[in-house]
Amino acid sequence: MPTLGVNIDHVATVRQARRTDEPDPVWAAAEAQLGGAHCITFHLREDRRHIIDRDVPLLKEVVACKLNMEMAAAMEIVDIAVRTRPTQCTLVPEKREEITTEGGLDVVRMADRVGEAVRRLKDAGIIVSAFIEPVPAQIEKSAALGFDAIELWTGAYAHAKTPADREIALRTLADSVQQGIRCALEVHGGHGLTYRNVSPVAAIPGFSEFNIGHSIIARAVFVGLRKAVREMRQLLERAVMR
Repeated sequence: MPTLGVNIDHVATVRQARRTDEPDPVWAAAEAQLGGAHCITFHLREDRRHIIDRDVPLLKEVVACKLNMEMAAAMEIVDIAVRTRPTQCTLVPEKREEITTEGGLDVVRMADRVGEAVRRLKDAGIIVSAFIEPVPAQIEKSAALGFDAIELWTGAYAHAKTPADREIALRTLADSVQQGIRCALEVHGGHGLTYRNVSPVAAIPGFSEFNIGHSIIARAVFVGLRKAVREMRQLLERAVMR
């Protein structure tokens, strides 16, 4: 049964729009846990556009389930992660001009820089995951660099315009999950997943975790965060049981 990681970045985005102290993403983490989240995910970006340094030690203190820190392979951020020691760090690509993370980290092209970050994080006792596109060379290189897990970018499926394109994307994801397992990697998924489209992806055997943020926070505006998390968990569970 795949677990649910709830990304709280969008709560911090609302807070930072006014540069005030609410809504508090740390409070959101507590509410998400009460709704049944298995994991709390946050992204400390180099430009601190949403999660800020104040949040990180508080999240470490408040989160009782798995804590997953998304981050660029930048030494300043690696230093913070090593001091904080979240359960897991997920290395992602990062561009200042993007609205959200688009596409996967190119671990083949950035092998030296990524490899150094992986070594430092693992030496600190942190599980390390790579957010990559479902491409064989990226999966193989992730294993060679010592990652414990990969998070497959599900954007090609989420953004597909036709049923045929969706089916191709689902087959690619299914093949990539099995390749990841053969490479002794835990396989997660995320990007663009919503209440409307998550079920076919969740039904793919082998996924152990999904990280979902925007759709859950958007739903929470109307029903509250605890209920929004419960509803997403139920969708994951039903998809697996079919």
